[in-house]
Amino acid sequence: MKKIIITIDGPAASGKEKIAKFISKKWKLNHLDSGILYRRLALNFLTNDVDIDNVYQIKKKLNTINNISFRNSLRIRTQKISKLASKIAVYDCVRSFVNKLQHNYVKKNKKKQGFVIDGRDIGSVVFKNADLKLYIEVNPEIRAKRRYKQLIDSGEKSIYPKILKEIKLRDRLDKIRKHSPLIVPKGAYIIDNSGTFKNTIGQIAKLLRKI
Repeated sequence: MKKIIITIDGPAASGKEKIAKFISKKWKLNHLDSGILYRRLALNFLTNDVDIDNVYQIKKKLNTINNISFRNSLRIRTQKISKLASKIAVYDCVRSFVNKLQHNYVKKNKKKQGFVIDGRDIGSVVFKNADLKLYIEVNPEIRAKRRYKQLIDSGEKSIYPKILKEIKLRDRLDKIRKHSPLIVPKGAYIIDNSGTFKNTIGQIAKLLRKI
């Protein structure tokens, strides 16, 4: 039986993870969050004092890593780790490393009926032949408010104007980076996630019924 693959791309704090988790639970698909892998690597580099401005040090460290956890945790959800993850994501060696992990994960889990995978280059680069590609759109102001609330709820101090500035910067860097820039994948459906979650899922449910 062919595995169903659904990709969800979009800018930072657009709600990709929440949407992917819902789809995973509702349609019994395995959820894979590529952002976790970048954050895990960022934490690894930070813990081992890897100079993230030195690509040679990064490559050397990557060669020593045999496994990366796909599990989420509060340790990798801080603003500091988020910034580091954004910085290392510009390197082709890092993106290739993460992409390989994702492909291997899908191949090894043969018993799963399908996967829903979210990130910033999933439908455009990692899984170009996905059965359904979604691109999530939300304006920066709404995303900043949601991220601000998320950080406050988790107990981390935060300032909204600073969050908004960082999100706009992240958008710019994601779109202009040399390797795998953030784009609307070919054949993707654009989903507006500016309103209620119910409205967003309603848009997606209609598309899912087709596959």
